[in-house]
Amino acid sequence: MIDVALSIPLLTYVTFMGAALLLYLTPGADMMFTIASGMRGGAQAGVAAAAGISLGVLSHVGIAAAGLAVLLLAYPLAYDAIRYAGAAYLAWLAWKSWNDATPPEARTGRAEMMRAFKRGYLTNILNPKVALFVLAFLPQFTDPALGPVHEQIIILGIVLTIGGFFTDGLIGMFAGLAATQMRRASKWMGKASALVFGGLAVRIALD
Repeated sequence: MIDVALSIPLLTYVTFMGAALLLYLTPGADMMFTIASGMRGGAQAGVAAAAGISLGVLSHVGIAAAGLAVLLLAYPLAYDAIRYAGAAYLAWLAWKSWNDATPPEARTGRAEMMRAFKRGYLTNILNPKVALFVLAFLPQFTDPALGPVHEQIIILGIVLTIGGFFTDGLIGMFAGLAATQMRRASKWMGKASALVFGGLAVRIALD
């Protein structure tokens, strides 16, 4: 696979990352989730959520490389089932955040980071639109003459995942730092993150 990675022209990587950068900076479910996680648990939780989302994206890349994402297009019921499961999970997170009586200062540390990581992963992997996006986006930058297409998809997917982690991680970190300052004047950050989770649930259910 290293040989395939080296055979991909530099211009392809540059073009790919230019397109990916526009995607990174477009507000979407992943960005909003990292912001909400940072608001709830601080900068470290925001970064952990980004790591979980990145693992989810990498999982979708593997699915796309295996060709399984095509099944979501062939079976609308499977697509809807996964989509509604993701919406239900976000709605549950919104309910938990709204009713969480834990003091803001206690929502830090390794336990909160692990929760943010797991939630980020589940939220991303239960969003079938990510699988279809990967299936539609990555092959545009592959060339069968350079080697196996599935290997090129995996390579580009890893590059996409790394860039997404740093972008979402920075956004989540800054959201957490801002929330830490705001908590000194307000105890409503849990409610605010609940509204974001709830909004994402509605968005995914209706898309």
